[in-house]
Amino acid sequence: MTAPAELQGRDGVRDFISHITNERQLSPRTVRAYTDDLAEFAEFLTVYYGTPEWSWAGVDRLTIRSFMGDCATRRKLSKRTVARKLSSVRSLFRFLHVEEAIDANPARAVRAPKRDRTLPAFLTREQVESIFNSAEARAMEGGFAGVRNLAIVELFYSTGVRLSELQQVNLGDLDLVTERLRVMGKGRKERIVPVGRMAVGALRRYEPRRDEVVARSSQADRRALFLSQAGKRLSVRQIQNIVVGFLDQVSEDSGLSTHSLRHSFATHLVDAGADLLAVKELLGHASLSTTQIYTHTSRERLQRVYKQAHPRA
Repeated sequence: MTAPAELQGRDGVRDFISHITNERQLSPRTVRAYTDDLAEFAEFLTVYYGTPEWSWAGVDRLTIRSFMGDCATRRKLSKRTVARKLSSVRSLFRFLHVEEAIDANPARAVRAPKRDRTLPAFLTREQVESIFNSAEARAMEGGFAGVRNLAIVELFYSTGVRLSELQQVNLGDLDLVTERLRVMGKGRKERIVPVGRMAVGALRRYEPRRDEVVARSSQADRRALFLSQAGKRLSVRQIQNIVVGFLDQVSEDSGLSTHSLRHSFATHLVDAGADLLAVKELLGHASLSTTQIYTHTSRERLQRVYKQAHPRA
């Protein structure tokens, strides 16, 4: 990936981008986010110092905090976005320090803004059943799209994978005999997740229809699991539109998104008493603290039920 003009010629940046691309093997989307964040930081430094003749070695903690302040006040960015940009800056300076391109890491002592903890939107069990009833009805009509779309939402909810992970699934990643799916997650970390019996049934119905599409087209993507009628791998946007179409039937103004199926998967497991460490592994979270938000979701639901049902609540 070519660095933007703001980063061209900056010592160490090209090596850093190469490092996260080739050695850490981050996704192209993540590398682009790092690159864009650092280009914005470099542009800020040029304005802040009043000259393009600055160096990474001359940047101090107060300058980084000024960048964060500019993001929050002038640009009105959310705390989450500011924290992500700081993470990009930290990663760069950590790399430059390790490579001895700078004597000290000024970003090390900069604290990220405290983010508001929001509970993720999820579906009730009744809403999930409504979605699958609708998807099943369309699949019964016999069309390729209906059968495929049922398999998509079943696999999505059954495994709790991310949208990008689902889009990247290949036919060889799925084993319907052992009922398991191999998933390539963030940072190219592989995990194996179980596939539920309802999803297995939907996938068994979909596979022969997929084979028919592949047989008709010499240009078909034979590796991809989910294909368009033309035989091409479905894009993230196409899968998103399919899932959102079902979610809109449940509620168009409830804040539900494609990610809500993943949140629902985790919430329903935790509600049923699943071990939090097991849920962490199934979701592919790097830290247990990320998974713990689902315990808060369950507590919120318990408190709401209590207040509604207890006569003296």
